[in-house]
Amino acid sequence: MISHIAAALAPVFGRLTVSADTSGPVVGGTILAANHTSLADPVVVVAALRRLGVEPVIMATAGLWRIPVLGGALAREGHIPVHRGTSRAAGSLADAARALAAGRCVLMYGEGGIPARRDSGEAAPLPFRSGLARLALATGAPVRPVGQAGARRVTSGTTAKQLAGVLTAPVRRPRVHVHVGAPLFLPDGLPEATAAAHGAVTSAWHTALSGLAGVGVGVGTA
Repeated sequence: MISHIAAALAPVFGRLTVSADTSGPVVGGTILAANHTSLADPVVVVAALRRLGVEPVIMATAGLWRIPVLGGALAREGHIPVHRGTSRAAGSLADAARALAAGRCVLMYGEGGIPARRDSGEAAPLPFRSGLARLALATGAPVRPVGQAGARRVTSGTTAKQLAGVLTAPVRRPRVHVHVGAPLFLPDGLPEATAAAHGAVTSAWHTALSGLAGVGVGVGTA
């Protein structure tokens, strides 16, 4: 249901285009690592993946499970709450490992949060936390980087600006592009694996950004 909802919402709030590396379809048991810039980009990324025939298990902040209706849907569909900063945080990686072993794709955000910038411009992904690399090294799963650009034009900034962005997006319909890069296996060593994942997602983001060339999406600084 989550993928269906995302696919229905994405064209309402913007003009979504999708591209993918020519290395082949996304196979089960793959970690999908995306850059995180806006409250809108999970909808954008899930809608884009559905166009590619992928309905991932999503790792997301546990607070979403407290939202009526949405929380129930997330729980029923086996998505994974991440309890950041608590003793339960490691359990989310164990849940993700089980999903990968069952042949599901797992979507996660290496940055672990949204940047605190208030402008709507684009910027390269922030440094990654170690969770993505730990999951990949523990399971041996391949990683496919997912870059998205343009979601900050849907909503970003202060609470008031985010609300205004959501309300006006159906009229503005900003352009959003998602690119899925080639699969890679991360190198041994946590720092090396984290750096490799960050570099691959940054490259995918650059490709996504190039898909927006000439349509008024600015490039900011982190």
